[in-house]
Amino acid sequence: MDTAVNIPLWAMALCYLLLLIPLGIAWYFRIGILQRLLIAVLRMTAQLAAVGAALIYVFRWDNTWVNIGWVVTAIGFATFSAINNSELNYRKFIAPVFTALFLSAGSILLFFNGILLDLDNIFTAQYLIIIGGMLLGNALKGIVIGIADFYKAIRNDRDRYLYHLAAGASQLEGLVPFFRDGLKASLNPSIASMATMGVVFLPGMMTGQIIGGSSPDTAIRYQIAIMITIFVCITLSVALTILFSVRQSFDDYGNLKDEVFRGEV
Repeated sequence: MDTAVNIPLWAMALCYLLLLIPLGIAWYFRIGILQRLLIAVLRMTAQLAAVGAALIYVFRWDNTWVNIGWVVTAIGFATFSAINNSELNYRKFIAPVFTALFLSAGSILLFFNGILLDLDNIFTAQYLIIIGGMLLGNALKGIVIGIADFYKAIRNDRDRYLYHLAAGASQLEGLVPFFRDGLKASLNPSIASMATMGVVFLPGMMTGQIIGGSSPDTAIRYQIAIMITIFVCITLSVALTILFSVRQSFDDYGNLKDEVFRGEV
């Protein structure tokens, strides 16, 4: 099969012009997303251009330590993004979120490269960086939903939580219902995607591989493998983040500390 057809710059300019449609709709109905959308598109363009330029050299060098450093740096950015979007306290959640992402994404990534693909060098840039990025991106979304749902539910339904403690439940037993709801909320989007994949839509990794010249059979196997590993990574990262953060988020009496949320004291 042929390799992917390149998109010329004039065609990319036409692609950007398509944004006039959502911009026009947002302006007419006063949705209030014009500035955010423009900033997001500019940031996406600048970031992807910078990453694309950097990856040319990273792939050319294919140095193990550089590749590992890239993934660890990506975990750091994902950590700050997850905390920021969850509106939680940076100081209290940096270590739990980073550790959870490092352990979950790192172990799943090594399993994918070492067992599923059986690579001679599991730290090769082509797979470590690309697969790692996919795992981290999805784990990030899961953590944002999971921990925000978990801690906000405890704050908003404080009486139910305290009732369980007063009735003789341990702190862990009192937190289980909130843990269950937070984990379920973080996993629901992935379950819905897997249930409709191939019928409602063709996923990005599969279409990218087919356009790049891989056979549909190979692309399907990669897509199934990546979806399963992504789901496992989300589950582990959300569960570990909550477990690692619980000890420092509650006082000795089992009460949720006010400083858990950013801007509250």
